[in-house]
Amino acid sequence: MSAFDVMSDTELYQPVTVEDAVVLASRLAENAWLVAGGQDTYGWLKDRAKNTQAMIELSRIPELSGIKRSASGIEIGATTTLTEIANSKLIQQLIPLLGEAAQHVASPQIRNVGSIAGNIAQDTRCWYYRRGLSCYRAGGNLCYADTPEGMNREHCLFGASRCVAVSPSDTAPALVALGATIVIADSSGNHTIAAEDFFVGPDIDITRMNILKPGQIIVSIHIPADPEINVRHYFEKVADRNVWDFALVNIAVSLEMQAGKITKARFVCAGVDCKPYRLKEVERYCENKAAGSETAEGAARLAAKGAVPLNHNHFKIALMQNLVRRALRG
Repeated sequence: MSAFDVMSDTELYQPVTVEDAVVLASRLAENAWLVAGGQDTYGWLKDRAKNTQAMIELSRIPELSGIKRSASGIEIGATTTLTEIANSKLIQQLIPLLGEAAQHVASPQIRNVGSIAGNIAQDTRCWYYRRGLSCYRAGGNLCYADTPEGMNREHCLFGASRCVAVSPSDTAPALVALGATIVIADSSGNHTIAAEDFFVGPDIDITRMNILKPGQIIVSIHIPADPEINVRHYFEKVADRNVWDFALVNIAVSLEMQAGKITKARFVCAGVDCKPYRLKEVERYCENKAAGSETAEGAARLAAKGAVPLNHNHFKIALMQNLVRRALRG
């Protein structure tokens, strides 16, 4: 039996309060791995591509789970499962976009244990990186996907900076489209950040896909929801298979309507950038226009503006255009 066949010894901590979890995370820092559902964590450890000296399991902390109405919207605990979010009557009533996105993650078995925080904080699925190759993201000096021989069908159209991997989360674009904020705890207290600013591209930090640092824990996610505002939501995911697969492209759309016209628009895609990608030109174009076929055609022409396709992912441009059309027609 080789050393590769034996998992390294790992300490397990199971705090029952956020305070204890923060103390542990601060003390262990980069030597610890935070675990909720563990769907991304155990894949890394099973494949021996990454190891950790300790795991801090967060699923036993009551205040990190659950969905509740707040004065200005909905608050979701970090370890709340994707199934709970998809099935929540409150979410279905006020922010169905998030429920629809959660319903499209992977498979029922994964949604039953996978958490909302884990889904947005998961690492990229680029197979070169996850096989343990020494690419730019892993500290090397090459992006294997961005080479003449590279297999890059699932990789980015925008935001490439040495690395061309994409954000794999289905719920992330929905949270950005909904204007969500994320509460992060560390030894200095709680900090609130816009969901859009939570994610980072390789031009900012090529070693990670979000702003979380060692010692920090996601506590909750807040989504504004005012039932008095007329809002239309749309979510669609295009993948090779309807179950389990990550998105080739997905789109999350939130449209505020007044007198039949769009007063505020948010269009966000995943699968095309290293972070959720806002279609800001589409958003500007749609404002003060009626949703429908005419607006859809004009918006579609702007959907993939500035895209830089790789050898094998030109088809994503047409996918983005068609998803924008469908969102405005639907």
